[in-house]
Amino acid sequence: MKLYYAPGACSLAVHIALREAGLPFSLERVDMKNGTVGVRSFREINPKGYVPALELDDGSVLTEGAAIQQYVAELAPEKNLLPQHGTMDRWRAIEWLTFITTELHKGFGPVFNPSATPEAKQAAFDHLGKRFGYVNEKLAGKEWLVGKQFTIADGYLNVVFGWALSMKVPVNDFTNILAHSERVHARPAVREARQAEGLN
Repeated sequence: MKLYYAPGACSLAVHIALREAGLPFSLERVDMKNGTVGVRSFREINPKGYVPALELDDGSVLTEGAAIQQYVAELAPEKNLLPQHGTMDRWRAIEWLTFITTELHKGFGPVFNPSATPEAKQAAFDHLGKRFGYVNEKLAGKEWLVGKQFTIADGYLNVVFGWALSMKVPVNDFTNILAHSERVHARPAVREARQAEGLN
């Protein structure tokens, strides 16, 4: 398999999942500014034009981070990156993946948009603050989002929360997420993924 990624982008969540799963894969860096991979247009690989994209061994390409993360988890069921089929914990993990995708990840849209007004960016930060506040409450007294083991939802939350940290969003009150972030960063697979992408 080959993961098309941009350093620190949402593709990092898939990168973490692949390393946690212990699956063989290669990395192909995408120049998002120019929309290229080497001399090729990235749209030849993913017509949507954004990362992540996972090229499978048969040459087909799977896109959308939450879908790819679940696909990767299914390839290594023994790693328990998603709770077992038929359990409520599995649905809770999928619930978290959906929340992170729609309420946190998507909420950064105006922040990343260079043409967004300062007012629009501030409104986005205010919205994100409320959503991260919800996550912080749910993590009270817990190590992980679901059950007692790291899942792909934890990796995804860590990536998105990292954006808040890098943009100097006030997060000091989110002590439970900060502690969660430290636990995720301590995982060897996470350290390896970050190092491979040139992140600190």
